[in-house]
Amino acid sequence: MRGLTGRAGVDTGPGHTPARGTFQAVTTAASVLTALSLSLSACATGGTGARDEGPAHDEPVAGTAVSPVAPASAVPPSRTLTRATAVKLLQSDPQVSAAVKRVLKPCVADEYPVDLSYGDLTGGSAEDVVVNVVTCSDVVGIGSYVYREENGAYENVFQAEEPPVYAEIDRGDLVVTKQVYERGDPVSSPSGENVITYRWTAGRFTEEYRTRNDYSTVVGAEPSPAPESN
Repeated sequence: MRGLTGRAGVDTGPGHTPARGTFQAVTTAASVLTALSLSLSACATGGTGARDEGPAHDEPVAGTAVSPVAPASAVPPSRTLTRATAVKLLQSDPQVSAAVKRVLKPCVADEYPVDLSYGDLTGGSAEDVVVNVVTCSDVVGIGSYVYREENGAYENVFQAEEPPVYAEIDRGDLVVTKQVYERGDPVSSPSGENVITYRWTAGRFTEEYRTRNDYSTVVGAEPSPAPESN
């Protein structure tokens, strides 16, 4: 199967964008996503949640136009947000689902399953922070968030919590990759993926365009891109 994964335990650092291929692994055990879906479906709040089994359909990530979804956090901003501080930020954010918060524990020692990247997405005076939460064992993205510095604190201005999902910064735009399930698809075999580009406009993220990559049924075949109109 093709899985959407991040890089657990790796701080991407300022201006660095994770390689797209990392998020499109060609094979992942069916049991991984089945177990992930079962664990997240019961209590995902603030998002659409995960599916426990059977077919599913793709939905736009957090809507076509995404407004700020949470008040500023009490966690003070800093030039470089550490993973430990990012975990505190997520734990204190009422918009982050309980299912995601339960995953925010060290995988080993003090290594948390959180990927961070920094860049200018919203045109603010400080760099914005993109936070991806992944599973420890299989590095599957289960939650993506953008935090903007506002009045001396971090404000949640974007989130997507329907796994597998991963967000990154690409030339000043927010790019979110999600797998797509058509009717009849087993959890282990999505039909493809949507790569959705958002741009900060008038104080919110607005979808600019999306690309649909359909997976071939032939093992080892490359997905074929099929741009979609809004």
